Amino acid sequence: MNVSIVILAAGLGTRMKSKYAKVLHKAGGKALVEHVVDAALEIAEPANIVVITGHQADSVEALLGARGIRFARQTEQKGTGHAVLMAKPLLETVPGIVVILYGDTPLLTAGTVRGLLDAHGESGCAATLIATKLEDPTGYGRVLLNSDGLVTGIVEQKAATPEQLTIQLTNSGIYAFEAPALWKHLSEIQPNPASGEIYLTDMAEILNGAGKSVRPHQIEDPSELFGINTRVELSVADALLRARKVRELMLAGVTIEQPETVTVDSQVQVGMDTVIAPFAQLRGATVVGADCTIGACSILSNAKLADGVTVEAFTMIGDSQVGAGAGIGPFARLRMQADVGAQAKIGNVVELKKTKFGAGAKAQHLAYLGDAQIGAKTNIGAGTITCNYDGTAKHETKIGTDAFIGSNATLVAPVEIQDRAYVGAGSVITDAVPADALALGRGRQVIKEGWAKKRSAKGQK
Repeated sequence: MNVSIVILAAGLGTRMKSKYAKVLHKAGGKALVEHVVDAALEIAEPANIVVITGHQADSVEALLGARGIRFARQTEQKGTGHAVLMAKPLLETVPGIVVILYGDTPLLTAGTVRGLLDAHGESGCAATLIATKLEDPTGYGRVLLNSDGLVTGIVEQKAATPEQLTIQLTNSGIYAFEAPALWKHLSEIQPNPASGEIYLTDMAEILNGAGKSVRPHQIEDPSELFGINTRVELSVADALLRARKVRELMLAGVTIEQPETVTVDSQVQVGMDTVIAPFAQLRGATVVGADCTIGACSILSNAKLADGVTVEAFTMIGDSQVGAGAGIGPFARLRMQADVGAQAKIGNVVELKKTKFGAGAKAQHLAYLGDAQIGAKTNIGAGTITCNYDGTAKHETKIGTDAFIGSNATLVAPVEIQDRAYVGAGSVITDAVPADALALGRGRQVIKEGWAKKRSAKGQK
């Protein structure tokens, strides 16, 4: 079936108490509206997805624009029916089915929307809506059914009679409409006398009046329909999304120790037989290969790890990549496009910034390597630093393959140390070092025999 999707994301979200639009707030590592759009993209072509924007429209559209979807603006918030009308010029000539979703329901899955479409396709009705039974339906619109189980109307809490308030079947606001029926009758919705807004819920009664049927599609898990209005609800959604993601990874063959303590964003990928220790965080577009170990309290953000990588505890890797079999940490930091080669070792309290670190190279202790290229199998001694900033500009350090940099070496960039060269411990290197050479850049040691004894005797007088 040909499916178009309209996502309503124009609201102010005043209950969030924020200067940002509600749909831009994040849960599970993505903005609320991103979750909904990504689910929609599993069902419909990007050109057939229209997001209705309004409040902070420029920001919402900038966030989603790369996905290839389209936008329509609701400059005045006049209700859900009015919002859907904004999409009519873009979609009214598109045949098939129109699904209505909301930008503040991040827990909704593509599978549930497919279930709605399947139910709608079987029913032959003009519209199908997702409904669910709640033990306490207070605050929700009640779905009114006739003896055939078809929807005759939807009544909001404040307009319901005492008898209607006993109904537990509630409206989610998520619909599948036959496109011709929607676009023909949508303009017939009259403004609500109390609020002046145009509500999409009135379409059920309008379609009935036109001799068309509306069917409910009841789902058992109401959590997918959870809409976010406050920071408290945002935290609930975040916890549910992360629990869902952790479960997904474990079922795919990832070991997660104390999963309730681990934070994993929705788009993270992790390979089979990787082990994630307690309190680790995997954020953004992080991709972890198979057979890796992610140590306790480590934070990976937009990191790419090949197979067999070991990340020790309390390590941070951001916007960087690590080759197969490499070891990182503990207490290490990789940032700003650091690139660590296969089988390399980055050890205790070592920081790499915008540095390419060759295969099999080692920097095991207390080093800072910024804006550097370091060749394969080179050894970087403890306390080594690249002086990459002169107060105005950054400069590059180049170290060849199989080189040896002694402990506490200070490499003043721009500088190049060629293949197999040695740098003596404690040296300050300002000039190029040729291949196979030894460079020493430190003051000559002086020994004054008896100096300490004479000083001690002088102090006793």
